[in-house]
Amino acid sequence: MKKISKILPAVMAGILIVCGSSCKKANYDNVEVPEIPLLTSTGNVKPADSVGVLKTLTASSFTNMGMAVTYGPMASNAAFLATVKTHANNITFGNELKEGSVVANNGTYNYTTADALYNIASTNGLDVFGHTLVWHSQQNITYLNSLIAPIATTPVLTNVLANGGFEAGSGSSFTNWSAYNGATSFSSGSGASEVRTGDRSLKVTVAADGQAYSVQLASDLFATTMGTSYTMTFYIKAATTGGKMRISTGTTAQYSGDYNITTVYAPYTFTFNAKDAQTRVLIDIGYSANTYLIDDVTVTGPASGSGSIEQTPAQKATAIDNEMKRYITTTMQHYTGKVKAWDVVNEPFINNGAIRTNTNYTAPANEFLYGQYIGCKYDASNYILKAFQYAKAANAAALRFINDYNLESSHAKTDSMAALVTFINKQGALVDGIGTQMHLGLNASHSGIDYMFKTLAATGLKIRISELDVVLNSSKSATYTPSVTGLNLQADLYKYVIQSYLKNVPAAQRYGVTVWGVSDTDSWLNTAATPDVPLLFDKNYKKKVAFAGFIQGLK
Repeated sequence: MKKISKILPAVMAGILIVCGSSCKKANYDNVEVPEIPLLTSTGNVKPADSVGVLKTLTASSFTNMGMAVTYGPMASNAAFLATVKTHANNITFGNELKEGSVVANNGTYNYTTADALYNIASTNGLDVFGHTLVWHSQQNITYLNSLIAPIATTPVLTNVLANGGFEAGSGSSFTNWSAYNGATSFSSGSGASEVRTGDRSLKVTVAADGQAYSVQLASDLFATTMGTSYTMTFYIKAATTGGKMRISTGTTAQYSGDYNITTVYAPYTFTFNAKDAQTRVLIDIGYSANTYLIDDVTVTGPASGSGSIEQTPAQKATAIDNEMKRYITTTMQHYTGKVKAWDVVNEPFINNGAIRTNTNYTAPANEFLYGQYIGCKYDASNYILKAFQYAKAANAAALRFINDYNLESSHAKTDSMAALVTFINKQGALVDGIGTQMHLGLNASHSGIDYMFKTLAATGLKIRISELDVVLNSSKSATYTPSVTGLNLQADLYKYVIQSYLKNVPAAQRYGVTVWGVSDTDSWLNTAATPDVPLLFDKNYKKKVAFAGFIQGLK
């Protein structure tokens, strides 16, 4: 459900419609509501019409008599469960199948609570209407935002030393290197036993023990930043044990410690702080008589390129599209053969009939607009079209509904709904039905209700009243107490809604009616701050005059 809002559309100036949407978190708080007179009427509704149970009384008018429930009271409140089981044959989960209830911050899915609620329903002979697969609220915002977050970049180490693999050159000549001492000691290594990578290595034959610099090969100068740390890495092996060498730098001399060299290629490193704007490294290898092979020498400075890169709009669209498809597919297939009808997309429109997106709707931090990333235009990229395509592919046998609120108070929104389902179904009969939530206030326009049902019925699709309730405390008073007059007006409005539904929607298109809750005390509209009595049963699960109004609407 959504917050109650007061709508004054231009086409219905002066008529106050108090309504809410389906998917604000249902909160069965068990807030105490005042004792109210039951089955008292001074209007058109007669208490005698309270006899019987809803699912039996409605059976000849529509197939599905539903109530919205959550796991807690279904599992632990015997009166709640008994009322649902007695009067309904179909239930809608208030929260348990919404993405935010299933998806963890790391993207894993957990259907434990939804499964438990389904099992209670099944055990008690109740069908389940799946609610809801795609909606801008009650998502796992942390996870969805992580999919479109900037991509962390891997730091890059740049080698500033030329020809460290000794590939360039010929014979005993190595491009970018110069022999300072012991030039005759240098030659090129070749073959698998002498070369680590590539085709050549540096081979050094030291004829006699001496000073480290007695045999010395120097690199060309390379640019360095004074005061910056650099690391030289090289691979070396000796023909026999006892090999030893060191590294030095120029022009300002710095020296590594002595390295004891083994008979297999192994990596060694020397880290130094640059003292000059240009530096060279020197291989000082004249200590010990031996034959050495050196390969894959690098000098790297600080890592560069660390940070993050903003994803492109196309990358974000792909990420969100893939996740929308994954949730629809995984959830529908998890309940294949169990849940046979779904709200695929919930509340796609703002009140002027435009598809909700970031350009016409400011989403709070806890909401996520799929259309902002995937697309809202009436073309192949439309996120609603895609959602229905994915739903059909996931379980073609399940009925697929689109659901929205305030349709009875906005001709523009109703017209847009009819146009949208027509557009989608031109792509392949993807939408089976339309849900109209009908969170109503006492001043709801009868003509607006009639227009909505007629317009929706003209689509030829199944029409479902998906979240019916009638608020009385529209002023949100903390001290509200319902009056007999208010309760009777509420009953009259329930009666009119059912009458209009039966009058304006052909029998074959009537999917059914779901009341959004069970008793007044369980309603999402009844809170400690703003008590209300919007449903058919009082806090003791006894029938109100509203129940009689609902039933009289069938006659």
